[in-house]
Amino acid sequence: MSLNGAFQIGRTGLTASQLAIQVTGNNLSNAATPGYTRQSATMIPAFDSRNGSVFLGRGVEVAAVRRQIDSALQQRLWSGLSAESGAQSDLATLSGVETTLDALSGTSLSNRLSAFFNAWSELANTPQQAGTRSLVVQQGQQLAQYMQSLRGSLTQQRIQIDRDLEANATRTDALLSQIAGLNRAIVTSENGLGTANGLRDQRDALLTELSQYMDVTTVEQPSGAIDVLVGSSPVVLSGTSRGVRLKQEAVNGEVRVSISTVDNNERLDIRAGRLGSLLGQRETAVNDTIARLDTMAAQLVFRVNRLHSQGLGSAPLTSVVGQTQIRSGDEALSFNDPANQSFASLPFAAQSGSFRVTIRNSATGASESLQVNVDLDGITSTGTPGFADDTTPDALRAAIDGMANVSASFTADGRLSISAAPGYEVQFSEDTSGVLAVMGVNTYFTGTSARDIAVRAELLGQPGLLSAARMTGLDKSDNGTALAVAALRDEAIGSLGGGTLLGHWDQTVQSVAVRTSAARTGAESTAAVRQSLEAQRSAVSGVSVDEEAINLLTYQRQYQASARYISVLDEMTKTLLSLV
Repeated sequence: MSLNGAFQIGRTGLTASQLAIQVTGNNLSNAATPGYTRQSATMIPAFDSRNGSVFLGRGVEVAAVRRQIDSALQQRLWSGLSAESGAQSDLATLSGVETTLDALSGTSLSNRLSAFFNAWSELANTPQQAGTRSLVVQQGQQLAQYMQSLRGSLTQQRIQIDRDLEANATRTDALLSQIAGLNRAIVTSENGLGTANGLRDQRDALLTELSQYMDVTTVEQPSGAIDVLVGSSPVVLSGTSRGVRLKQEAVNGEVRVSISTVDNNERLDIRAGRLGSLLGQRETAVNDTIARLDTMAAQLVFRVNRLHSQGLGSAPLTSVVGQTQIRSGDEALSFNDPANQSFASLPFAAQSGSFRVTIRNSATGASESLQVNVDLDGITSTGTPGFADDTTPDALRAAIDGMANVSASFTADGRLSISAAPGYEVQFSEDTSGVLAVMGVNTYFTGTSARDIAVRAELLGQPGLLSAARMTGLDKSDNGTALAVAALRDEAIGSLGGGTLLGHWDQTVQSVAVRTSAARTGAESTAAVRQSLEAQRSAVSGVSVDEEAINLLTYQRQYQASARYISVLDEMTKTLLSLV
């Protein structure tokens, strides 16, 4: 072995220990840096050199500086972060809905419904008292206003969710662009040689943040770039981001939202993270609650109106204008014709049956009645399916208008107007078709959902028009309508799954409460899983100050030994030169 070779061994020892000390110092300086992955210098012996029949070592080399990372564990951690972030978002949304429903207070919707039906029961006991009639009107008005307010609060929550979706989608799009940019930087920096540890840590930090917004999987390419996928759809391919955005579109009068790619509008199936949670809870928590509230409101409106429209108030009814606006082209179409848009969009419908119109002389008490038949079976006179022979709004108007001392017409905005001649009053009874309620004739409520439910304006100004009595043939029951409306409290309704109005809403409230409790449990369990995964990652990739301090001492001794070795060689060289 030559003297020069001996010096080279010392040089490699100094260089390797110096690099190792630098790696250790970098670890120590980043001991508290979030997302930093511990690095280690991998040392290997240099290739031997041959000296006669002997192979002598040539020192040490630093083969690589590697990140201490478990890729499978890192992917599990990202999945855990997605699950936790989604669970926390679920809890926040459901808690907001539960607070809005306010089921435990004395002013909840269930309590207001009970107060409404109690007022009708009181009216049935004292149908002649004007104060009781006013109370029924006031209770109905308070109930309608509360339902509108409740729906408005739920709608505001949906608007807030849409805003959060927009903000989160924008941030997600920015993260994808940054990840694609780092992919390009990593490929350029590494160029197939070594690993750009700092850039990879930055990319992992971005992927960690990205996983809080949606569930992602990654596939590393030989070049060092990472492809990012949502389900089976790629959103980052090497150095290119496809981009994501919030897509809003109107479907059947409702705004539907989704997350799609920017490049080709592909809908992404996001199941976890904040985006997955907001998309899911928007439908299952908020929209479902709004839909159930609207369904209950529609059934309340229709069933109360169906009874009220065929009842009698304490004040004579001389004229009435229906609340349903009928398009001019729909007046000649049957009520059940799908082409009749004035009625096809309503959440309730008339059926085959009949009702009785009575025109009464207010002075003499003499009366004339007409039974108006309503045919809505969808069968023509030839027995084939069709609507040509079914009852139309105009045919119903004509039947009433043909009676003496009464006129029926459509107003300019398409509402049925019925007016008795001077000295006469009009009465409705025995409606088995529900067509009066559908047309909004002599109703208690107006509107078709919780968005627009209200007490008919005429009742607010004239409580005497409130129907408490009822005619059955020639017999009058002073509290027949009031008793029938009060009985709605316990009536099983097929369109509500066989439940009552109160039962339907209580089931809605309980469903939200159960889901909120489950979301709270889910948030706690996913947090525990994420903490466990972070602890495992810390054990593999985290910096231990104590361990690095030991490494620092080891490399320091190695450096000192290499320096001493070179010093000895220097002394030997001087001794050799002095002998020459």
